[in-house]
Amino acid sequence: MDSHITDFGLENKFHSNRPIKTMISLYEGNYMKLLASSVFFFIKHLPVWVLPIVISDTINTITAGATDSMQQIIKNMFLLIFLVLLNIPANVLYTRYISLAVREVEADIRMNLVKKLQILSISYHKHLQAGRIHSKILRDVESIAGLSRQFCMSIVPIIMNLVVALTITVSKNGSIALFFMLSIPGCFLIVSLFRKNIRIRNRAFRKDIEEMSATVSQMIDMVPLTRAHALEEIEIERVDHTLHKVKESAYHVDILNALFGASSWATFQIVQVICLLFTGYLAVRGEIEVGDIVLYQTYFTTILNQVSAAINIYPELIKGVEGLYSVGEILQAQDVEKHMGKKQVKEVEGHFEFKDVSFRYDDGDEMVLEKFNLEVQPGECIAFVGESGGGKTTLLNLIIGFMKPTVGQLLLDGQDLAKVDLKSYRQSIAVVPQNTVLFYGTIRENITYGLPSVSEEELEKILDAACLKEVIEKLPNGLDTPIGEHGDMLSGGQRQRIAIARALIRNPRVIILDEATSALDNQSEIHVQQAMKNLCKDRTTFIVAHRLSTIIEADRIVVVNEGRAVESGSYEELMERRGEFYKLAYSRIAN
Repeated sequence: MDSHITDFGLENKFHSNRPIKTMISLYEGNYMKLLASSVFFFIKHLPVWVLPIVISDTINTITAGATDSMQQIIKNMFLLIFLVLLNIPANVLYTRYISLAVREVEADIRMNLVKKLQILSISYHKHLQAGRIHSKILRDVESIAGLSRQFCMSIVPIIMNLVVALTITVSKNGSIALFFMLSIPGCFLIVSLFRKNIRIRNRAFRKDIEEMSATVSQMIDMVPLTRAHALEEIEIERVDHTLHKVKESAYHVDILNALFGASSWATFQIVQVICLLFTGYLAVRGEIEVGDIVLYQTYFTTILNQVSAAINIYPELIKGVEGLYSVGEILQAQDVEKHMGKKQVKEVEGHFEFKDVSFRYDDGDEMVLEKFNLEVQPGECIAFVGESGGGKTTLLNLIIGFMKPTVGQLLLDGQDLAKVDLKSYRQSIAVVPQNTVLFYGTIRENITYGLPSVSEEELEKILDAACLKEVIEKLPNGLDTPIGEHGDMLSGGQRQRIAIARALIRNPRVIILDEATSALDNQSEIHVQQAMKNLCKDRTTFIVAHRLSTIIEADRIVVVNEGRAVESGSYEELMERRGEFYKLAYSRIAN
């Protein structure tokens, strides 16, 4: 399972500031498909290349007055008809092979993004906005796919058209071919004039789109809060400000693209008129036949059209390159959990020991925990209490393995937790957070999340232990009742009990409860506390709780203040001692 998640190499195929090398690397394994598409493009495009030759030959045959001129014309017509009919299957096969290659790379990038997001550290995720991630996975990958299509369906055909047109022209008349080749660099002067502005505008537009996606995602999550406090107008104004920025960015991109396209078109028309004047001059002097004017003019038009196409798709190419940079930000991120080579945890007893543990966040100046020491025996229930910001949640994150001690060691059954395979360890723990995480689906799907098969008998026992039986019986479809987005169709107590049932069904050895009853009413708290009691039985348990009723039966209560364990003992012992816990308990009762 570990190799399934971590054994992917797209991150090694992304090369900062080298988009062409990145694109070539991304298509590794699809080169034969691209080669096949190029062959079928050549076949399907033959009528376009042969037509000027046929027209020129027909005009020259007629003007020469040859006796077999009609036979020659008919022969040319049959050749053209054959090539036109051949275009149909060739075009289908050309599109088929390109689509297979592009869609495979597109799906591969998205899957690798998903895999990378699953192994990035929790601290990295806390700095990401969900809306920005959505934008990268959907819009930016689509831009990369667009870049691929433009490359395969535009750039390669453009190159082939230029090569064929110039080859035929060179074989007919070297001086005209030289004129053609000298005119091309002048056309690309347009790109150099606009390139920097196009890149800057597209980068700004991409970032504004990401910000818009994040803002809209946040707005949707906040709808109940916004409605409850009658803040609709303020929220609309906030989102409108972001949408206005996107509109302005998009407008500037559109205007720049329009100016770029119009300048390119005008330049090409002037160059084409000069070409007609040049070939006409050669025909008047008798250096070329009259019919050849059509041939050269057609091929020069082909060359200019290809150069024009290359220039006009430049903004789209820049958008795709921006997509590469954006996706690369995730795929090349180094802040990941690494499990390879670490010791597998086959069985967890639940013995923990904090040895002079200190912790500081990467972007912080002060220690959140400082020389924290605590030993926890298997099956013991430990409650962490203290003022907000004292380090309680940090302790839970260290136990889960989301963070590592800056100094000191956290031992699990005598092993340094930093040196074990956290994935194998986490299969033996269960976390019930303050904000219950439920997904859109049924109660059954949420409870059995990640488990391949659970018997009905086992489910019945879990529902009973989680105090959910009565709730399930009242629902229209029982366990198969949909619960809505984030479980919004259930009460807070019901959601929390589902989270406890999800924990119970995994039969964990270690339980972590983070403010599991803080947002519940008294009646819901009674049910949840009973479910928690069933959950914690004979398991090593760590609780962070604000309510005294949640921790009163803990084996030990540890008072955490400014990152240190200043007091520990049972509820009765600490109340008799009249120390820090007594003051804390008294203040909470008073409030």
